[in-house]
Amino acid sequence: MSIVLIRSIILYIIVIFGVRLMGKRQLGELQPSELVITILISNIATLPLEDPEIPLIIGILPILSLVCYEVIMSWVTLHSLRMRRIISGRPKIIIRDGQIEQATLKDLRLSIDDLMTALRGNDIFDPSEVQFAIIETTGTISVYPKSDYQPLTRGDMAIRKKSQNPPIAIIQDGYVMNKSLAMIGRNQDWLNQKLAEHRLTIREVFLMLGDQEGTCIVIPKKRGDTE
Repeated sequence: MSIVLIRSIILYIIVIFGVRLMGKRQLGELQPSELVITILISNIATLPLEDPEIPLIIGILPILSLVCYEVIMSWVTLHSLRMRRIISGRPKIIIRDGQIEQATLKDLRLSIDDLMTALRGNDIFDPSEVQFAIIETTGTISVYPKSDYQPLTRGDMAIRKKSQNPPIAIIQDGYVMNKSLAMIGRNQDWLNQKLAEHRLTIREVFLMLGDQEGTCIVIPKKRGDTE
């Protein structure tokens, strides 16, 4: 039992390292090659766990080899448009000026139900309201509505407002995020002043958000959590 536990920890660390090395993507945004590598790694990692007689190196070497292969292929596709098109394909227009490209849907083996589901996910229920809909290489569908159906913005109403970054976490569960504090141009003295206004210490704060304007939102820990 202890051998299986140790193997599990080692393989867990190796897989996490490999996934981090390949980069950050959500599962639904994986390119075809990345999805294949992910599936292969998960299957290979289970072999030494299912059979303790299999040497651990038999599982580690293929995982590292696949990760290295994916990193190399990522570099190649980054610098070669032709290879990127071969491996990942290219985006395709499936709705143009409100008209569904039926031949393209057929080539992609995409049903009308899949298309309507994607449109509803973008708050569109009528394909005629769409100027362009494009299926990306990751399989997601990007939708650009016609101008008459786009939401009204401040720019349309000629209302000017200063652009600023959204609030970011300055304290999380009693710990100060120093990089976040620097990003909003504040220092420890400002933080101490804000905490004093709320009569709280750092350890008593569950979450504190702040922005460049100096405004902040403070959520204290529940009393039982600070003991």
